[in-house]
Amino acid sequence: MIDLHTHSLRSDGTDTPGELINKALALNLDVLALTDHDTMEGWQEAKNYLRPGLDLVLGAEISCQTEDGISVHMLGLLFDGENQILHETLTQTRENRHGRMERIVTRLQGAGIDIELSEVLEQLSEGATLGRPHLADALVKKRIVKSREEAFATLLHNNSKYYVPHFSPTPEEIVKQVAEAGGVSIIAHPFASLRGRTINSETFSGLVAAGLNGIEVDHRDQTPDQRAQLRAIAREFGLVVTGSSDYHGIGKDNRLAECSTAPEEWERLESLANDRRVVRA
Repeated sequence: MIDLHTHSLRSDGTDTPGELINKALALNLDVLALTDHDTMEGWQEAKNYLRPGLDLVLGAEISCQTEDGISVHMLGLLFDGENQILHETLTQTRENRHGRMERIVTRLQGAGIDIELSEVLEQLSEGATLGRPHLADALVKKRIVKSREEAFATLLHNNSKYYVPHFSPTPEEIVKQVAEAGGVSIIAHPFASLRGRTINSETFSGLVAAGLNGIEVDHRDQTPDQRAQLRAIAREFGLVVTGSSDYHGIGKDNRLAECSTAPEEWERLESLANDRRVVRA
């Protein structure tokens, strides 16, 4: 089994990178990608826990935004973690998340919701990337909502009046930066409409021109019809098709390796990086 999209405590997951590796080993996964939001902080710990039989793919899920304001997440895999330009982009994106969170909290307070920024930051593990799931966890802790799912369904979704965008490069910029860092890029859950506005099929030509390598097709937030549309787009542009869990640990229903990538698709994707960066024990 090959799972190319997972998260740890270093962003908004609930497992440490080591715990994530141990769970992948227990499930007999063949390949696991660690793709925390806008950070490479968990890479070393994940490598420390690696054991024979599991290949580790290091990457990040990078926050992007189209010029007309649609949120897009790009999975960058197998890139050189020492690349300065990409490192600076991830740093700027993370730093901007704090100002964004403060504005979201202010909007919630204006609606009479009793929540403080300090309570959100208490949910953040050391070195982690701040995100709306941490706000959701704070709302759960205060019993304002019952779960992360309820928090996003009622208060924190992209179309909510409390939503605030944050600094994000365009998807095309990130595709180019990942390529320049020697890696490969996959657009994550592009038609997951429950998350808010999504791109349309016409957007892919510009992404392909920038160097996009693949599409995350099999994902629980995309319907069978949406997956069929994405497969057709992948065939049209010769893109790699992936399937992934988007695992976050407890707080989300996503199960590790519930969707996976075919071995031949992974082999094709891995061959597109400019160096062999898969980590093995």
